[in-house]
Amino acid sequence: MKNALGREIPDRIGDRTLRPFQGAFATTPTGRKAARPQKTVRPGENKVLRSIEEAIEATGLKSGMTISFHHSFRNGDYLVNMVVDACARMGIGDLRLFPTALFPIHAPLIEHIKAGVVTRIEGSMNGPVGAFVSKGGALKQPAVLRSHGGRWRAIEAGDVHIDVAFIAAPQADPYGNATGIKGKTPCGPISFSTVDAQYADKTVVVTNDLAPYPVHPFEIQQGWTDYVVVVDEIGDPESIASGTLRITRSPTRLRIARLAAAAVKASGYLKDGFSFQGGAGGISLAATKFVGEEMEKEGIVGSFAMGGGTKLLVDILHRGLVRTILDGQAFDLDAIASLREDENHVLMDPGHYANYDSRGCSTYMLDAAFLGATEVDLDFNVNVNTHSDGQLLHGIGGHQEVAAGAKLTLITVPTLRGRLPVIVDRVTTVTTPGEVIDAIVTERGIAVNPRREDLRERFVAAGLPVRELAEIKKEADRLTRPPRKPIFGDEVIALIEWRDGTVIDTVRKVIGWK
Repeated sequence: MKNALGREIPDRIGDRTLRPFQGAFATTPTGRKAARPQKTVRPGENKVLRSIEEAIEATGLKSGMTISFHHSFRNGDYLVNMVVDACARMGIGDLRLFPTALFPIHAPLIEHIKAGVVTRIEGSMNGPVGAFVSKGGALKQPAVLRSHGGRWRAIEAGDVHIDVAFIAAPQADPYGNATGIKGKTPCGPISFSTVDAQYADKTVVVTNDLAPYPVHPFEIQQGWTDYVVVVDEIGDPESIASGTLRITRSPTRLRIARLAAAAVKASGYLKDGFSFQGGAGGISLAATKFVGEEMEKEGIVGSFAMGGGTKLLVDILHRGLVRTILDGQAFDLDAIASLREDENHVLMDPGHYANYDSRGCSTYMLDAAFLGATEVDLDFNVNVNTHSDGQLLHGIGGHQEVAAGAKLTLITVPTLRGRLPVIVDRVTTVTTPGEVIDAIVTERGIAVNPRREDLRERFVAAGLPVRELAEIKKEADRLTRPPRKPIFGDEVIALIEWRDGTVIDTVRKVIGWK
């Protein structure tokens, strides 16, 4: 069957009937959320266990079950590999991994996939695990990629049942209260696991800093925690930052950022009470910096900003340019320190941030957002999951939620990466539909979605270089040879879910080139 974007979607995958994407807000949820397990303890009961292996035995974890993790340590996470290694040693296999995201540090999972220890993955894959899965034949069923809010929704809706949630906690107490912003190795909020802890049959908090009761803020609460395990190390916070979290120095990319900031100014949204999300990526960070400078120049005080948290956002808060930062994850150590010390830097979980099946999302309160892309197409559809070679190399993050919620969503991209065009006739994979994208900002001009004629008129009146997207594409294409294009086979290696649980696209195995 085909979805509303004309993408071919299988009717079923395994025992699951798929629902095709029908539109950004076409779904109205019905029924009730999934039930959470009943639990109790008696006074004085000990939750502290001596090892990961002891926790695996205590939880009754068996082959065929689902285990979950958060990604707050990003490329510094140790826990996923520790737990899966332990499962392999104990003869447990056929596991479904349900992480929020995997990173290059999780490359050892490839051997566990080959050995059948891991047979399904539902979570974002950044790097070598995604590249391995892209070859096809690796997993029992296609991987499933969800946005931050989409993952939260899937748990609450009962689309995914977690047998055991393993939660890396930089500080925890013996009764199971835990936080990510304190301890020996703080990694930032661990609130991605809040919903895991509540809905999993068993919840295991793993910490390298067991502190006296009560540890707070209790992002993970004692009432959800079955066991606490103390280990020597859970992750390296120095590795939560990456090259995508530095402001670009490229003149081309700086021009894009300046155009994006000018577009925000011309849009009419930049006034007292303004709110925005910066996002990661060198261009988005630079655009955030330039908007902050404009706010300071005009004496504008914003209502709130969202990240992930970065030193750049913290500086904007400290300069009094916004009243509040809402934060669900930290991208550097300055943001973590601010979460501990600034009362106006507020912890937020993905349900508050972006759950479609809820009575409100913070993203719906955004005025403007800067987002990146690996590709965009002439219908303004955006791809952030695959490269033009079809390799599954990136997660969704909050891209869908922010684009759907913000009044002004700007995709900031260069027209060429190396010799590869970024603007294409049809994106390799649709992550975010064009109906929620307002404009594409490139070094060659700004293309406004025809749905936003009001914006186009404002940008033209401000003297911004507004051009048709097809015209920008044609100009960029003249600078490079037509790239080889992958030939896709029938094997579906991954499903891309829209934030309401419908399938917006699939990723298929590459079988050749043309």
